[in-house]
Amino acid sequence: MTLRRGSAAFRALCVTLFAAGYSMFSLLYCAQALLPSFVQDFGLTPAQSSLAVSCATIAVAASILVSGSLSDTLGRRAMVVTALLCAAVLTLAAAFAPTWPLLLVARGLMGLALGGMPSVLIAYVSEEVEVDSVGLATGIYISGSVFGGMSGRLLAGLMTDFWNWRVALAVLGGVSLLGALYSAGALKPSTHFVPQATTLQERLRRYMRPLRDAGLPWIFVAGCLLMGGFVTVYNYIGFRLLLPPYGLRPASVSLVFALYLVGMASSTWAGALAGRYGRRHLYWPAVCLMTAGIALTMARPLALVAAGVGLMTFGFFGAHSLASSWVGLRGKECRAQAASLYLAGMYVGSSVAGWLGGFAWAAYRWPGVAGMVLATQCVALLIALKLSRL
Repeated sequence: MTLRRGSAAFRALCVTLFAAGYSMFSLLYCAQALLPSFVQDFGLTPAQSSLAVSCATIAVAASILVSGSLSDTLGRRAMVVTALLCAAVLTLAAAFAPTWPLLLVARGLMGLALGGMPSVLIAYVSEEVEVDSVGLATGIYISGSVFGGMSGRLLAGLMTDFWNWRVALAVLGGVSLLGALYSAGALKPSTHFVPQATTLQERLRRYMRPLRDAGLPWIFVAGCLLMGGFVTVYNYIGFRLLLPPYGLRPASVSLVFALYLVGMASSTWAGALAGRYGRRHLYWPAVCLMTAGIALTMARPLALVAAGVGLMTFGFFGAHSLASSWVGLRGKECRAQAASLYLAGMYVGSSVAGWLGGFAWAAYRWPGVAGMVLATQCVALLIALKLSRL
């Protein structure tokens, strides 16, 4: 039975999607709030500390490319539950890592585990939910991701200021373990999923099909650029706010992550409007908003910097919600592989840009970071305009 908006089964699925998105992104991105602490405790540069984020996201990208095909054989639910449980345990291990290399190993393995979830969930939604409600369900999952990313960063910053980063990771790992156990009980088995025992050659062929689509490769590239810029801004905005003329405490700096709340609103809003107005007509305005927000962060007043980050966040999550459901629908019988390629591109972009942003920061401080990101967003905007004509 296809799940319809307004039904009890659809509401239960939405709760599960929100909880899964929350668990994943609170674990993956809580390290952004801890980067200055890593610099101090381990004697690192900002670029080196950013590897705590980049090594996890690049591992997610690698894992996603495998998990999409594996889920065609093993099933969607089993992979999602296993991914969440393993990621929570590995976060607890990172909290007690005695050295920087061991912490990076734990974060990398956590990324490999989490790669088994996002593309599989998108495929699950595309299979089990009626077409007109796919955008809303995807938007709710992304809203959970936004809330997890926001609260993970915010709580990590607050707990680090009052205790230390090890306590922060331990608490977040424990909370995520509870979320994983909840998802194990709440996520229902697929009713439209048919296992496919395919050869390696067939799996590679299924990955090639989305690349022959007129629009999907452009969506993949745009997602890579948008995610790269988004993560880079959040990686280094804390370093900026700790320095004069702001000189904020870590707990105060962590409050900037509360701006993720606007992402919750934009992802759900964009998902709900997608079926009415069309994704191609909404995608490029969302990219415009993100680009304008990044430009605004170059202003000196703290209020304008915060407004710029908020506008960037609103635009990014709106664009991501639209693109995620767009990929699931255009991918058709290869939707799991299409979602995997889209998400892998996003995480590669975040890993590379997030790391390179450290060198831009070292050379030119915030103007260097913002300038680097704006250059990539201009390219993303050109791609979005091209997509509007496909």
